[in-house]
Amino acid sequence: MDSPSQPPPDHQVVVEEAPREPILTLPWPLTAYVALLALIHLRVLLPPELENWTIDVFGFIPKRYDSSLVNLQFEGGAGAKVWTFVTYSLLHANLTHLAFNVLWLLPFGSALARRFGALRFFVFLAVTAAAGALAHLVTHEHAVVPMIGASASVSGAMAAAIRFAFVRGSFLSFSRSDADTAAKVPALPLFRALRDRRIVGFLAVWFALNIIFGVGGIGVEGDSAGVAWEAHIGGFFAGLLLFTLFDPVPRVRSHDAADASSQDISDGI
Repeated sequence: MDSPSQPPPDHQVVVEEAPREPILTLPWPLTAYVALLALIHLRVLLPPELENWTIDVFGFIPKRYDSSLVNLQFEGGAGAKVWTFVTYSLLHANLTHLAFNVLWLLPFGSALARRFGALRFFVFLAVTAAAGALAHLVTHEHAVVPMIGASASVSGAMAAAIRFAFVRGSFLSFSRSDADTAAKVPALPLFRALRDRRIVGFLAVWFALNIIFGVGGIGVEGDSAGVAWEAHIGGFFAGLLLFTLFDPVPRVRSHDAADASSQDISDGI
């Protein structure tokens, strides 16, 4: 019986492993968005009167929509009633405010940018910003302090990302894949996601940290500044509920999601 042929002694078989991309390398849409926030923040170098004008024109001021104020005029005119639903999210009070929002956005925004692609990602950020502004308007209809900050969009990105973040192979699972693969695992059905104790626990920590550190869209007038919690909630629920409209990845069936979740927990033991 012939024995299996063997390669010559000087022949070496080399098996190359596919490169494993770091999970938090930034896709270009997120890099462009962060660069835009940083560029816009250079407005703090403007003379005080111009900086204040920028806040008045592009910040979100609920009093602007008060129809009972016949003689009160705001900078920006009628157009500001439209664009400030989004533009307020591109402004920040100071470098710390900007840094907190960017740091919160990096893991969730990176996954969403890879999953959605550039156009969907930018539209999603705009929609969640508008939802946060609407929530702030409903609850602070007579406020004259401008609201600024990207936290409504950050909250929306986080809410959307948790729909798939803990699924086996995704970026917060025990057995995650490379960045692109991790961002494109099938998402959990909404009610299944809200029953996952890891997701519930994560949300509890997130809300607690928000309370402690005061991350959020804030006013810019000294002692009157405060955290716009309603904007956070508006952006969060918009991201959670509208995720399906933006998501190009096919849905996972409920029992498949349960199997994946159970397997992921087993792998982590």
